[in-house]
Amino acid sequence: MIELRNHVHRISDVSLGVAPDPAYRTPAAMPIRPVQAPMRPWRESLSLIERHMSFKRRSLHAGDPVQTAGDAFGCLHLVHFGAIKTIVLAACGCQQIVGLHLKGDWVGFDGIATGYSACNGCAMDISEIWTVCYATLLKTAERAPELMHLLHTAMGSQLARQHKWRIAMATLPADARLADFLRSWVQALALRDLRTDNIRLRLTRAEIGNYLGMTLETVSRSFSRLAKFGLIAFDDKGHRRFAIPDIDALVAFVEIRTHS
Repeated sequence: MIELRNHVHRISDVSLGVAPDPAYRTPAAMPIRPVQAPMRPWRESLSLIERHMSFKRRSLHAGDPVQTAGDAFGCLHLVHFGAIKTIVLAACGCQQIVGLHLKGDWVGFDGIATGYSACNGCAMDISEIWTVCYATLLKTAERAPELMHLLHTAMGSQLARQHKWRIAMATLPADARLADFLRSWVQALALRDLRTDNIRLRLTRAEIGNYLGMTLETVSRSFSRLAKFGLIAFDDKGHRRFAIPDIDALVAFVEIRTHS
């Protein structure tokens, strides 16, 4: 608690234009603190499907489709590794990113209610998905009820993430919105035992802006602001790779900007 208060105090000083504490080291000198992620539900998802279901493995490259809006629904897709983004076509004809899915996440829940896929899904990087027949999954769940619990948990988790995303869109200023997005992303990586000390988002800044409801210019300014405060540290000249020196400080920044 004391450490977190110190982070809050330091970030507040910077935001108010006060000279930063000399003890608050720059990103280059600051060791990367590991992100804690004790719960790993993705392991259960992959394990249960592998144990009880037949499925089709699909290897994907960046841009390869997972599903297409308007297609008849019949399957769900479980991300084995890599990353998938889901996109809907807005009334104006623009594409809107509505979901980002990592290892252990499901893609395809949007088609259950109507019988048709509501959004496009495509790989953000080299990925593998396990495609399972939805009808077979339901039938198998009759003798393996843990599968139904798995589906309900996955649906609830995605719904909760969407709620948090909408709240962030409606209530957070731009720099805090980006900071909260980076926090959730790095914690999702840690949850999946992936590296968090050298992060490369497989999204362009324009795509980040699309997802967060920000212009490209606002995204760039927000990245620069977070770097100035020492909350992120870029690892290359092209600013494509970065690290978060202290996740607690990033969380504290979001809290301060939320109430400022």
